[in-house]
Amino acid sequence: MAAMSTFHKEANPALHGVDLYTGNEPLLNKQILRILGKGPTVAAMAYRHRIGRPVNLPRNDLGYCENFLYMLDSLGEGVTYKPHPILTRALDILFTLHAEHEMNCSTAAMMHIGSARGDPYSAVAGAAAALYGPLHGGANEAVLKMLEEIGSLAGVDAFIEDVKAKKRRLMGFGHRVYKQYDPRAKIIQEIAMEVFAVTGEEPLIKIAKELEKRALTDSYFTSRHLYPNVDFYSGLIYKAMGFPTDYFPVLFAIPRLVGWLAHWREQMLADQSNNSSRIWRPLQLYEGPRGMHYDEIEERTLKDKKYDHEKIPKHPFNKRYLVSKL
Repeated sequence: MAAMSTFHKEANPALHGVDLYTGNEPLLNKQILRILGKGPTVAAMAYRHRIGRPVNLPRNDLGYCENFLYMLDSLGEGVTYKPHPILTRALDILFTLHAEHEMNCSTAAMMHIGSARGDPYSAVAGAAAALYGPLHGGANEAVLKMLEEIGSLAGVDAFIEDVKAKKRRLMGFGHRVYKQYDPRAKIIQEIAMEVFAVTGEEPLIKIAKELEKRALTDSYFTSRHLYPNVDFYSGLIYKAMGFPTDYFPVLFAIPRLVGWLAHWREQMLADQSNNSSRIWRPLQLYEGPRGMHYDEIEERTLKDKKYDHEKIPKHPFNKRYLVSKL
């Protein structure tokens, strides 16, 4: 995606001025349509390259998700192939649910780069890098690993107790915004059953349901607002559809392109209407030690360079400490 910016130099404010998109909404919209169109194509080509098969070019007679599945799975020219309609519908719903979710980590990255007037392709690449972080875009993959580690229905109780004892982490539960049951999770759970009717039931679903049942009847989790979120069941669907687990962040990024670009577009148009170009700069408050002495280099001795970690002054809000003599 970052390399794609070199093919569209006319869309780069670094080359044509910070006001490139001011009063030029057609140029702005053109980049959005390009990225939304090329996103699944690039993702499918990367997948085909990975499995050692030639790429499939996109078809204009197929829908968005249908075309993506076609590019992933078609055996090539001369082969009549059309993705299963239930799988197409499932992916369409999953993409819709993942398309946008306010100012999360990757969206903030997109907005930061956009505020500096980086081109939208580079901004999307930066947002994708944020999404690649396992705490953001890797949650559904972590859920699968957790379910595989539990192993069986008999292992659920022991796992629950380990979580309560803070020996294990419960993945796919809790959300920064939703303090009750994530409404998206209910929809995805229903879609999972439809997908399993086509692909066969994913064995881990039984462990997932039992884990959810146990957690929702335990005050330890409900009092902490730990309810299943959108990631708890989505990985099971992707696994049943044959996607490798380390491809899950890509499946997250394709629909999230919509949310990233929607925020970016709003940002560009707002700056245009306000006649200003303000770069994002979050306020940072220093809470570490103050008034520490600085020794000039010639005043320092070998003895000074020896220090006791336990005697370093600590601050309750900052675990990174300054030492005057190293």
